Amino acid sequence: MGLFSRRGRTPKPVGGDGPMPAQSLNSSKSKTSLNSGSSSIKSPGFSSNRIMNRTSAGTTSTTGGPGTPPTPFSPAIPRIDMPKPPDPQLDPVGYLRSLGAVRARSKIVTDKALRNELNHFDVDMSKFGDVVSFVANIIKRDYDAPFTTIPPHGRHQHFAVGGRDRVAHLLSTFPADVDNTEKCRRMIDLFLVSVLLDAGAGTKWSYKSGDNGRIYRRSEGIAVASLEMFKTGMFSSDSNNKFQVDKEALKNLTVEQLAQGLQSGPGNEMAGLEGRAQLLIRLGHALEGNKDYFGDNGRPGNMLDHILDHPAVQVSSVMIVPLPVLWNILMNGLAPIWPPSRTAINGVSLGDAWPCSSMPQPAQSPSSPTFSPFPNTTGQSNGVAPWESILPFHKLTQWLTYSLMQPMQSIMKIHFAGQELLTGLPEYRNGGLFIDMGVLNLKPADMERGLAHYEEYCQRSGTKANEVAPMFDPGDDVVVEWRGVTVGFLDRLRVEVNEALRNELAGNELSLAQVLEAGSWKGGREIAEVSRPNTKEPPILIDSDGTVF
Repeated sequence: MGLFSRRGRTPKPVGGDGPMPAQSLNSSKSKTSLNSGSSSIKSPGFSSNRIMNRTSAGTTSTTGGPGTPPTPFSPAIPRIDMPKPPDPQLDPVGYLRSLGAVRARSKIVTDKALRNELNHFDVDMSKFGDVVSFVANIIKRDYDAPFTTIPPHGRHQHFAVGGRDRVAHLLSTFPADVDNTEKCRRMIDLFLVSVLLDAGAGTKWSYKSGDNGRIYRRSEGIAVASLEMFKTGMFSSDSNNKFQVDKEALKNLTVEQLAQGLQSGPGNEMAGLEGRAQLLIRLGHALEGNKDYFGDNGRPGNMLDHILDHPAVQVSSVMIVPLPVLWNILMNGLAPIWPPSRTAINGVSLGDAWPCSSMPQPAQSPSSPTFSPFPNTTGQSNGVAPWESILPFHKLTQWLTYSLMQPMQSIMKIHFAGQELLTGLPEYRNGGLFIDMGVLNLKPADMERGLAHYEEYCQRSGTKANEVAPMFDPGDDVVVEWRGVTVGFLDRLRVEVNEALRNELAGNELSLAQVLEAGSWKGGREIAEVSRPNTKEPPILIDSDGTVF
């Protein structure tokens, strides 16, 4: 049977019920959770006063029930102007924390890649067509043309591992007096904690579901584990409602509690467990300190109320929310959760943003109060500001944005304008795709350094090196450059995949979120399983603290 042959029409979700074997490249049609629109929950009605009645029910949505993320082929909504990011010369912190900066700054590194001028990778663009064909064939294998059933990338699909739409099932168990707004709050609570926990599980860890006794790994395993912890009330301090996440429960969370919930222990260690626990504890304090977004009881889901009452929200036949409204909540409201060791300017943390030697470098000035991690060796003033050396990604914040839009769209029928501002996620599956397919090749000196790091890591952690791969810290210049190129290459991939599938698309166009979901992330995982069948790990390993990948 060929690489992209179909074995039948049985739905099989991304990730299966554990690490997929190499032969999963021949897996059958994957439409899990796309046919889960059997819920009786209706969409709320709207009026010129924004919400006529948040608890009432209107007409049934035609895009499926609350467990079904709407696809980008849903009816078009009016375009509205998006606010411009801050002027970096006047407000470099605000600019580097803006969504628009991610694509703009990554373009600098991508342009160098196209000229084969990267510091850590040799680039072979003749192999890019192979990536396009690989991704296009995966999409054709798993979805029927014109591919309108491909959901946007988001956490929801991981909850549906094994063909069970656990989100829809959970929603169906809530009492009738729990209205749509509260249902949506609960899903925002769940999705936010689940995403923050999802930073790569490592090679040793798996999770046995208490619901069906099946074993799950990686992102799907963390999704199932977080859902089952949520259902037990681990993240709630309210005895009257265990189905929530709040500040008090998170502030009092211990590493031991999280380890028990994730079934992490000797022989089944979750990578970066303490880092994940500290991230959730800091989340509790962030929820407490931002009542405007998260309310007096400090629930993530209370951001829904802030959004619904925001003056930028427009209401006609549908509610239209500019994406920056959600982005600003996540960037500003969750700013305190990032470790203090992350990049900062004038004492203000930038989150997932890092110095990169492939970015413009300022000349060194001994009296400069702002750091310059990669000094210009000429020692001459070159007109480059220190902020220009920093490359922002905000991967977890973008992953949150993709994921949190899903319950708000499907339960509250909110439409988000400006979704095109989101970029591809610079993480190891998307980035690993370009390495395993030969577009990016780590330079020898960096390969040697990465292998030495991996050897030291194995000795330190007691890990048995079944398959050897270079390893770096999250802030290593190799990793930062790799992530920057990944953002730019994913944009290019979307354009070329749409061209490759032009006939099958029949006038439609796949969004970046669909290409991520159906092609690049899945393709990165599958080619890793073929390239490294023993560990199924990416071609570059991250010595992670549990808060980046």
